[in-house]
Amino acid sequence: MVLKVATSESLWHIQIRESSFLLDSDGKRLKCEVSLNQINSKVLKSGQLEDTCLAELSLALKLCLEVGISSRQLKVIAVDMWTLHAELHEGLFHSQLLRQSPSLAPKPVPCSEVTENLAEPALPGLYLLQQLPDQVKVKMEITSVVLSMNSQKRHLNWTLKLLQFLYHRDEDQLPLRSFTANSDMAQMNTELVLKDGLLLSQSRQRIVCLNSLKASVQVTTIDLLASLVLNTCIIHYRHQEFSHWLHMLALETQGSSSSVLTQRKKRTFPQILAPIIFSTSISNVNVSIQLGDTPPFALGFNSISLDYQHLRPQSIHQRGVLTVDHLCWRVGSDSHIQRAPHPPNMHVWGEALVLDSFTLQGSYNQPLGLSSTQSDTLFLDCTIRGLQVEASDTCAQCLSRILSLMDIQSGKSAVSRESSFGESVSLLWKVDLKVEDMNLFTLSALVGASEVRLDTLTILGSAETSTVGVQGLVLALVKSVTEKMQPCCKAPDIPTPVLSLSMLSITYHSSIRSLEVQCGAGLTLLWSPPDHMYLYQHVLATLHCRDLLRATLFPETVPLLALETPEAASEPEGHLPEPCPPKRLLNLTLETLRNRVWLLSLGSVSVEFPYQYDFSRTLDEAVGVQKWLKGLHRGTHAQASPSPAPLPPDLLLKVQHFSWVFLDDIFEVKLRDNYELMKDESKESAKRLQLLDAKVAALRKQHGELLPARKIEELYASLEHKNIEIYIQRSRRLYGNTPMRRALLTWSLAGLELVALADVSFHGPERVVEQVQELDPGSPFPAEGVDLVIQWCRMLKCSVKTFLVRIRDYPRYLFEIRDWRLMGRLVGTEQSGQPCSRRRQILHLGLPWGNVAVERNMPPLKFYHDFRSEIFQYTVVWGPCWDPAWTLISQSVDLLTKPSADPSPPLPWWDKSRLLFHGDWHMDIEQANLHQLATEDPYNTTENMHWEWSHLSFHWKPGQFVFKGDLDVNVRTASKYDDCCFLHLPDLCMTLDLQWLCHGNPHDHHGVTLRAPEFLPEVPLGQLHDSYRAFRSENLNLSIKMDLTRHSGTISQPRILLYSSTLRWMQNFWATWTSVTRPICRGKLFNNLKPSKKKLGQHYKQLSYTALFPQLQVHYWASFAQQRGIQIECSQGHVFTRGTQRLIPQAGTVMRRLISDWSVTQMVSDLSQVTVHLMASPTEENADHCLDPLVTKTHLLSLSSLTYQRHSNRTAEEELSTRVGDPAFHTHQLHLVDLRASWTTTNRDIAFGLYDGYKKAAVLKRNLSTEALKGLKIDPQMPAKKPKQSVLTSAPAPPPVSTPSFSGQPDKGSSGGAYMLQKLIEETDRFVVFTEEESGVSDQLCGIAACQTDDIYNRNCLIELVNCQMVLRGAETEGCVIVSAAKAQLLQCQHHPAWYGDTLKQKTSWTCLLDGMQYFATTESSPTEQDGRQLWLEVKNIEEHRQRSLDSVQELMESGQAVGGMVTTTTDWNQPAEAQQAQQVQRIISRCSCRMYYISYSHDIDPELATQIKPPEVHENQEKEDLLKKQEGAVDTFTLIHHELEISTNPAQYAMILDIVNNLLLHVEPKRKEHSEKKQRVRFQLEISSNPEEQRSSILHLQEAVRQHVAQIRQLEKQMYSIMKSLQDDSKNENLLDLNQKLQLQLNQEKANLQLESEELNILIRCFKDFQLQQANKMELRKQQEDVSVVRRTEFYFAQARWRLTEEDGQLGIAELELQRFLYSKVNKSDDTAEHLLELGWFTMNNLLPNAVYKVVLRPQSSCQSGRQLALRLFSKVRPPVGGISVKEHFEVNVVPLTIQLTHQFFHRIMGFFFPGRSVEDDEVGDEEDKSKLVTTGIPVVKPRQLIATDDAAPLGPGKGVAQGLNRSSGVRRSFRKVPEHPVDDIDKMKERAAMNNSFIYIKIPQVPLCVSYKGEKNSVDWGDLNLVLPCLEYHNNTWTWLDFAMAVKRDSRKALVAQVIKEKLRLKPATGSEVRGKLETKSDLNMQQQEEEEKARLLIGLSVGNKNPGKKSIFGRRK
Repeated sequence: MVLKVATSESLWHIQIRESSFLLDSDGKRLKCEVSLNQINSKVLKSGQLEDTCLAELSLALKLCLEVGISSRQLKVIAVDMWTLHAELHEGLFHSQLLRQSPSLAPKPVPCSEVTENLAEPALPGLYLLQQLPDQVKVKMEITSVVLSMNSQKRHLNWTLKLLQFLYHRDEDQLPLRSFTANSDMAQMNTELVLKDGLLLSQSRQRIVCLNSLKASVQVTTIDLLASLVLNTCIIHYRHQEFSHWLHMLALETQGSSSSVLTQRKKRTFPQILAPIIFSTSISNVNVSIQLGDTPPFALGFNSISLDYQHLRPQSIHQRGVLTVDHLCWRVGSDSHIQRAPHPPNMHVWGEALVLDSFTLQGSYNQPLGLSSTQSDTLFLDCTIRGLQVEASDTCAQCLSRILSLMDIQSGKSAVSRESSFGESVSLLWKVDLKVEDMNLFTLSALVGASEVRLDTLTILGSAETSTVGVQGLVLALVKSVTEKMQPCCKAPDIPTPVLSLSMLSITYHSSIRSLEVQCGAGLTLLWSPPDHMYLYQHVLATLHCRDLLRATLFPETVPLLALETPEAASEPEGHLPEPCPPKRLLNLTLETLRNRVWLLSLGSVSVEFPYQYDFSRTLDEAVGVQKWLKGLHRGTHAQASPSPAPLPPDLLLKVQHFSWVFLDDIFEVKLRDNYELMKDESKESAKRLQLLDAKVAALRKQHGELLPARKIEELYASLEHKNIEIYIQRSRRLYGNTPMRRALLTWSLAGLELVALADVSFHGPERVVEQVQELDPGSPFPAEGVDLVIQWCRMLKCSVKTFLVRIRDYPRYLFEIRDWRLMGRLVGTEQSGQPCSRRRQILHLGLPWGNVAVERNMPPLKFYHDFRSEIFQYTVVWGPCWDPAWTLISQSVDLLTKPSADPSPPLPWWDKSRLLFHGDWHMDIEQANLHQLATEDPYNTTENMHWEWSHLSFHWKPGQFVFKGDLDVNVRTASKYDDCCFLHLPDLCMTLDLQWLCHGNPHDHHGVTLRAPEFLPEVPLGQLHDSYRAFRSENLNLSIKMDLTRHSGTISQPRILLYSSTLRWMQNFWATWTSVTRPICRGKLFNNLKPSKKKLGQHYKQLSYTALFPQLQVHYWASFAQQRGIQIECSQGHVFTRGTQRLIPQAGTVMRRLISDWSVTQMVSDLSQVTVHLMASPTEENADHCLDPLVTKTHLLSLSSLTYQRHSNRTAEEELSTRVGDPAFHTHQLHLVDLRASWTTTNRDIAFGLYDGYKKAAVLKRNLSTEALKGLKIDPQMPAKKPKQSVLTSAPAPPPVSTPSFSGQPDKGSSGGAYMLQKLIEETDRFVVFTEEESGVSDQLCGIAACQTDDIYNRNCLIELVNCQMVLRGAETEGCVIVSAAKAQLLQCQHHPAWYGDTLKQKTSWTCLLDGMQYFATTESSPTEQDGRQLWLEVKNIEEHRQRSLDSVQELMESGQAVGGMVTTTTDWNQPAEAQQAQQVQRIISRCSCRMYYISYSHDIDPELATQIKPPEVHENQEKEDLLKKQEGAVDTFTLIHHELEISTNPAQYAMILDIVNNLLLHVEPKRKEHSEKKQRVRFQLEISSNPEEQRSSILHLQEAVRQHVAQIRQLEKQMYSIMKSLQDDSKNENLLDLNQKLQLQLNQEKANLQLESEELNILIRCFKDFQLQQANKMELRKQQEDVSVVRRTEFYFAQARWRLTEEDGQLGIAELELQRFLYSKVNKSDDTAEHLLELGWFTMNNLLPNAVYKVVLRPQSSCQSGRQLALRLFSKVRPPVGGISVKEHFEVNVVPLTIQLTHQFFHRIMGFFFPGRSVEDDEVGDEEDKSKLVTTGIPVVKPRQLIATDDAAPLGPGKGVAQGLNRSSGVRRSFRKVPEHPVDDIDKMKERAAMNNSFIYIKIPQVPLCVSYKGEKNSVDWGDLNLVLPCLEYHNNTWTWLDFAMAVKRDSRKALVAQVIKEKLRLKPATGSEVRGKLETKSDLNMQQQEEEEKARLLIGLSVGNKNPGKKSIFGRRK
């Protein structure tokens, strides 16, 4: 026992049992052994406390020592202890025993450390190992140490089964050289072993459990080997229990800890130069820590192995391998509980770090010595599998607490040392990292968890290149954590990922500083705002954890980092650019010389929109989300002070192929494909049926009647079944080989390169506003400025190789642009809306955030541009057949952009474009094309109108389009007329000016303010709010100007080329383009109830067109085959027209489209030097299908100037002002100056051919229409009012040429002038004129009275001709007749509607005024004409008479203005007559005037005027109107008036006039005659037919045949077109040439057959309709007859006419005929009767021969010439023909007494004048011969057939009577009728008999007294004043020919006149007395005298009959 060990009151008690001591020595060594079996030791302390024992120890000990005698050093020491049991109580640690001993122990340490510091630094423990003996062995078995506290209430128990320490050093062997720089190390071996250690608490809970620990160090001569092996170490640290022991143990070390730590910190380690090999293996380790203030956590792993080698041959080489297996770090409340390993591919919530396997291999090489110049090398290879990381607040707290307990200063110093080391030495490194099956989790208590899955992560890094590769990246959300485990699937197997990426590769090249990112095909992002909020919360939680760890690690550096961040960000801006940077692209005027650039190169980009996908809704939500995200993430930055934004980078975009596709409706696609399949299957089934028919026919031929019918039926039934099966199979395999068409619209780009440059000069709001004002100067800019939310400006340069837009699978592109280059500026701005222009958008985020409101700006994004582009080819194709597809496209486009939230009606596209786009656009296009499709088939590629621009310069600026270039308009059709350039306009400048009619300024788009629905202002009731009211256009005025007067180097002139087929094609084209489009996909069925959009065509209000051309050439050809045409040439012209559109709503309750009504309000045309030629080729169509170059061209008409003006109707005030003194106002005014027309037989033939072709085409079109066979419907209940068409069709009609008719208007063919007016204009007019006729004549002429009424409301038309002339040439005579007029006016007026009886009609009047008319004719019998040039009158001879000074010889030779005067002509209008070899012509009719009036009444009344007319007053006792008064009502009337006619002709001129009249004016083509005969034949066939209705079926069959011919012709033309296209490539192909020739012959044959059958069809239809009408008339005749009214009236009046017959020289007169007050009228009535009246007031014929006995040849006996007395009156009333026989109901001739004084010389001269070269004696023939001549001449055959036709035969004008008389006289020279070639049948006989006969019901010719005188030849007997009386003749009910009538009159008259002549002669001359006395009368003498008297009477009566009665017959002929 030892007292006072620790304190004064302490006692140390030791008890030893069984001890032994052994000492042994051999001279060299001394060995001592001590053995103690049991030692018990206690340290006691006296006191009142219960713990009197401070420590208690018991053990068994064996100690062995061995000391070297010579060296006196301890060599071996061995200690064995077992059963060690130690108990340390709390009092021991509070005693002075432990406090004093540590203070004494470290005293020698400072001395040693001082010595060490002075020398080289040494390794810690090395000095201690050197002081140990050579061998040391310590072994402790079954050790137990107990620490107790609070009287053993709290204790710790540590037990250890084995503790063994072995140390052996061999001094005899070679040491390890150069272990450090200054020391070696001897060979040694050290080993430490611990087994089965256990630390328990008082509750028997394990704190530390250790299975085995083995550590060894071995030093050899070459290296140092160290190893550490640990197996199964489990640590459970509970700070709540262990903190007391730490506190108690801390008291013992409190005093010396500070000094020791400071010494340790100051230690430096020497550099070890020896090789070191270290290996570590730690397995089955589990550590759980429970700290009081943080949640518990646990760390465990299966094994960790580390192999490290430190080698130093010539360089420092370090290698290491680290392997970790199944590492797991758990956090949370239950983490300290040891559990089984988690299942594979599962993540347990709370496991912060899970690592299945980790392998790290690395090497570091540092050169030494001479190789120190080389760089250090570092190689790392790491493989990680099954990595799971979980970030949560719990993990952050635990990790922060751990880091707070660690020593951070050492780490910082190490980092600083490493950083300094790394900076001083260059390093070459290579890293290879591969991570498989990595899962990253973030856990939040609020929003669940998030997961990031990486299947494979590969990092390959080196000093040159670094590559990061990711495969199978998925980001997913676990919104609610309900399970304890989460499956860790492969990336493709994770459900509902937010982000999915199949492959991503990032490569960085440090040498060239380039970054490459390559993404795989599978990239999926499913993003939504709620998911974003989840991710946002997870990111915030992760950032919170990061900040917590950063605050733990660097508590003092966080503020410093925050302050340094802005400085680091601002450093790059301080760098100055290089002195000479490279220039940027596009423009050298940019201020910024260098800028960053983003380069984006894409191989292929494809965008597809599903059918009816509402992309606008998605886009709107995306923009709202984007603004919400901007406010969410930039909330803190918004509060900072605004700083100028940096210059954005440039953009370089390259796309090889870009496509934008709208997908089509699958139903529509399948419907179209099935339709094509059905069409093809129908053709195939027809082929199968044809084969089966052939086989059945063969079987019947083989078997005959033995083949059963049932078998045949089965064959056909099986074929039908087979057809169905084949169709079903083909339908199923429809999409087997070819995929289904999916695209509705495809927009594709190829070779797109886009460069967008930013510049300081247009960066920033202020400079962008300056650019806006520069690009859009026309728009008023607000004075207060504009606050812009979005503003940017870029300089663009773009190039596209191909720009294609295709609709569906149509063969033509909608847009086709090739080689497009564009450059210019583009500005985009969005104005900041006012508070009322902001709307709120709600985002639904869900729990726990709820809904979020985002404020959206409503003003749109506007673009301002200034582009200039160059295009090689620009093609646009469009047609109405694409409208259905375009409607679907427009619906898809509407789904791209969401309509504004403003409730105003949406803007149409033209106003929207004005609102959004502003600026200029220039285009230079090498070739521009516009194809207008002309068919209803969208797949047709041959039928179109092609607008072709060459070298087009296009300029688009606000409100104007300018086109400059060469324009050709071609008609493309699949026939031989293909490539017809019908319009060629070189050097055209076309300007389109657009005037938008708005309530405000149309350019003020800045003033448009949109309003949100909740901020709408109050509007009046019944109106809708419209934010665009001031900007929206109400209408559009379009002005088109085509200027061809630009001067250029080209010689080509504007020309127009037309064919008749071209015009027909244009009619179809116009019908196609004006057809009404059907609604597509509209209505409730398609869920589309939007109102239809307004068309741009309905938006026009006014359209004006202006054309300016220096010269123009127009060619019109009937066809290639006929080679006939018209050429019009004009030198300079100007055309201006203006039209307005009015939209008229349709009546009815059904909503229909508005009717567009265009009206021309103004038209002005001014043409100069207009020439019209007729062209014809002598040959037919050639083989090359081109026009004959040797075409003959004849002059038709020409004029110096043409001026046309059209004005709109004036108001009442303007009309009143014009009546005061201004000239009358006319809607149409046409002014022609110097009109020169030619009408020859050549012109006649060409014109007839042209008109005949046009008429045939029109007839063919009409006859093939469905309206052709619609018959007349007669309602028996209606009053018997005959339609006007009955008048037209009741009588046999001549060919359609002479019967033009209008709907609602009677036939205007009653005069040539009316027919000309019909072709000239379509509208009607009248003019009021003052006439100077006598009152009696004015009362009789109804046309004048009808035209002079004052009820005119519209003066419609005025045509003025100044100095006009017309040349007429005959066919049989040479020479010409020139007709001229100084002034001509043609006027038309429309009168107010009025009631005529019970019918409201509108009157239209025509007035024609001809002043200064003259007729000229050539005098020579064979006039000389140079080269066939025309003869024209000079203007001075046409102008009105003026006082001329006869100062020139030529004017003295001319005979003034009198008839018979000679006038000089010219052949060249532009040169004077003096410069040419002029030819003189004679004036045959002097100056005269002519007036023509035509009045028509129509039922077509303007509705606006009809509402203003009051209904007629109805009297109660209304009596029947007078018939005469009713006849004076609404009667169509034509009136012609001539006042004075002075006529002078010689025989040659008379013959020439006859030739012109017969061959030009009265010419009827032989084909027309044949047509009339055929028509008459068909009429008789219908009349004798038993059932004429049977003809309807024949007509239908004939129609079908004609249609087949037309179809066959079209098919042949298409075949020839394809052959011609093939011949263009191979022009010498004989097969194609032969085939083309065959097709041409077949085509000609088809055309001939078509013409024949078409003519037959026309005749059949016309006759069938006429027959129906006759049947209807017969039905009406059975009804009660009503009042007969007048339908039409025709009047001809001549006041005075004087005709001078001259000799050959044209000067010496023969006779003079004078007529006065000639009146002819014809009245057509409603019962198809007609009345003819001819009245002649006075007539006389004078003999002008010299020495004439009688000066007056023929005159009335009465000399009175009063206006009431008539010299001749002829009246005839004609009924409708019956059976083709004309019916004369009443025929009466009244003649005043006549005086006839005739000489033989005068008779011969007159006969020689009218019949030159004919002997008078030859005319003396018998009655039979005369009869045959009269039959065969034109009197009964030609004239009656033309005159009996009441309406269809058009009257021929004022020269009708004279012409017929002349035609009769000239008809004597015609040949006899030819013998018919074909046999005559009964129908031909009926026709001939009907044509020759007339039915005379009543004829009356009162008696006429005659006074006849005759002077014969010298030897003949003269007669003087022989009074004869022509007896009164009456005939009743005779059917005669005109010859029969003439013979009857001649026979009855001769009987009476012969007797009167003989009687009168005998009475006048009795025998005188001288004669009786000088000579005896014998019987023979009396007979001789009797014969002479009879001969003289015969001659006299023959002359009278030939001179008078034929005159009557000619009159009768005219009345027929």
